[in-house]
Amino acid sequence: MSFAEFGGPDVLRLEDAEEPHADPGRIRITVRAAGVNPVDWRLREGQVLGAHPVELPFGVGQDAAGVVDEVGEGVTGVEVGDRVFGEGASTYAEFAVLWAWARMPDELTFEEAAGYPSVVETALRVIREVGVEPGQTLLVSGASGGVGSAVLQIARDRGITVIGTAGAANQEYLRGLGAVATTYGDGWVERVRRLGRIDAALDLAGSGVIPQLVELTGDPGKVVSIADLGAPEFGVRFSGVAGSMPDALAEAVRLISRGKLHIPVEKAYPLADAAAAHIDSRAGHTRGRRVLIV
Repeated sequence: MSFAEFGGPDVLRLEDAEEPHADPGRIRITVRAAGVNPVDWRLREGQVLGAHPVELPFGVGQDAAGVVDEVGEGVTGVEVGDRVFGEGASTYAEFAVLWAWARMPDELTFEEAAGYPSVVETALRVIREVGVEPGQTLLVSGASGGVGSAVLQIARDRGITVIGTAGAANQEYLRGLGAVATTYGDGWVERVRRLGRIDAALDLAGSGVIPQLVELTGDPGKVVSIADLGAPEFGVRFSGVAGSMPDALAEAVRLISRGKLHIPVEKAYPLADAAAAHIDSRAGHTRGRRVLIV
């Protein structure tokens, strides 16, 4: 799956392409499932090109789960036939090369595993960048999506209280992940205030709430956004540069094996329906993850 011009979902093309191969330090997998991330459609639309340069035509996708079928020179600890999940390039495909991977926990299906890499890396990164400590309270705006689902569970495991905002239909979902839940919309700032002191806040939805998050924390340095490109105008950090994916995958495996992290798949689409997956992802209101079945 690729696009040769920037634009809407209709620019996506499912076409035959030359098979990639594993260079030194890489592995190739037969893709069983690929994660759908907001960065995928942002790149397709021509956004965030400063952080993610694009050369057209561009293969879509970075997260995947599948079976190793080629091991590059110098790679150890993994063999052909192993079930892995990780990050690479052009993962909306039958074959993809990964540069970061881990063995899949036995508890996960391929569809579930494909939804973890980027969201866990992002969750770990923004928790670190916002500087929230055990015993403090973290406000998460837009908490029901993939990154929010990971943030809530990782924070809870670290002894951080989380208040999460989401739509009315997702309140019980947030509570099930250990958060104190409240709805967004009119009066949401006062509803949050009644729940207690806010030590730090994350904007995961880009819904124009940065000024309110600064007001609630009292310090723009205690707010981080992954979705609002205008955040720096308010002195708020926009987090767009990924950290160590191998470390994030290792932490994901540890948390999953301890029963401390589970990110559900809201919907799985056939690869040919990638455009529909992008439309749904862009619309928001996701509970967990969206993935493509290859």
